[in-house]
Amino acid sequence: MRLDKLLSNMGIGSRKDVKMLLKKKQVTVNGTVVKDSSMKVDSDADDIKVKGEIITYQQYIYLMMNKAPGHVSATTDTREKTVIDLLREDVLHFKPFPVGRLDKDTEGLLLLTNDGDLAHQLVSPKKNVGKTYYATIAGFVTDEDVTAFQEGVVLEDGYKAKPGELRILQSGDISEIEVTITEGKFHQVKRMFEAVGKKVTYLKRLSMGDLKLDDTLKLGEYRELTDNELAYCMSLKDTL
Repeated sequence: MRLDKLLSNMGIGSRKDVKMLLKKKQVTVNGTVVKDSSMKVDSDADDIKVKGEIITYQQYIYLMMNKAPGHVSATTDTREKTVIDLLREDVLHFKPFPVGRLDKDTEGLLLLTNDGDLAHQLVSPKKNVGKTYYATIAGFVTDEDVTAFQEGVVLEDGYKAKPGELRILQSGDISEIEVTITEGKFHQVKRMFEAVGKKVTYLKRLSMGDLKLDDTLKLGEYRELTDNELAYCMSLKDTL
C-alpha cells in the first residue's frame, strides 16, 4: 500500500496533509525519515511513525451502537439527524455505515462498519440471521397472532413475509412481545402487526444473530465490538 494512502486512511490527514508532514521530516518508516509519499509499505511488517507516534493500520471498524430515537439509519440526510452524527471524529475517517435499517423512532442494537461483506451476511434474507425485537403493542396479542407470524403474514402490499417467531411476554390493552425475523423490509415489524390489526407503540432491537445489545450502553452511545463479538462476525464472513 502507498504510504500516503495508509496514513490518509488512518485519519492522519488528506494526501496533501501527508505530503506536508513528509516535507517537514515528521514521518519515518523503520526508523528512516521518508520523503516519498508514494513509497510502498507493508502495514503488517513496517514500523511507521508520525511525529514519533507509532501508526497501527486498521482496515475495518466494527461499532455496536444503542441507537437513539430521532436519528435515521443513514450516512447522510438533508433533513434528519443520522446515526453518523453521533460518532466521534476519531472513527469517522473509517467511513462506517449502518448495517440494516432501524426506523427513526426505533431504538436498540445497530452495527456500524465499513466491512461490506459482513453487512451483506447480516442483512441478506437468504442468510437467515435472526433479528430480535422487543415491542409494546396497542391491543391484545393472541395465540392466533403467534400462529399467523409462524405461517408468514401478508403485508398490505401483498408481500408475504417470511415466518417470524412471536413470543407474548404480557397480553393486555398494551401487550409486550418479543419477535424474531430474518428479513428487514421497510417498517417490517410495524407492518406485520398492522397485518393482524394491531399497532406497534414502541420498538427496540435486542440482537442480530448472536450479537446482543450491550445493556450498559446508553441511548446514542457506542463502542467497538469485543473479541468474542468480532469472532462471531468473522464466522459469518467465513460463510461467503
